[in-house]
Amino acid sequence: MKVKTKKSHEIILKDGKPKAVILDIGEYQEMLERLEDIEDLKTLEKMRKRPLRFRGFEEFLREYKPSV
Repeated sequence: MKVKTKKSHEIILKDGKPKAVILDIGEYQEMLERLEDIEDLKTLEKMRKRPLRFRGFEEFLREYKPSV
């Protein structure tokens, strides 16, 4: 069992006000992954609100342009 420990961070002040944060790289990468997950969920929610459109195989082949 892996125990997750909270990592520390440093806050940079300018004129007594917080201006920047120094994070552990693992914590930063985890934050980025969570943001991507949130964006994916928002995109999925938008897609679910649109009506489904089915197309025939021939139509798909006409539009399909492989990049490789």
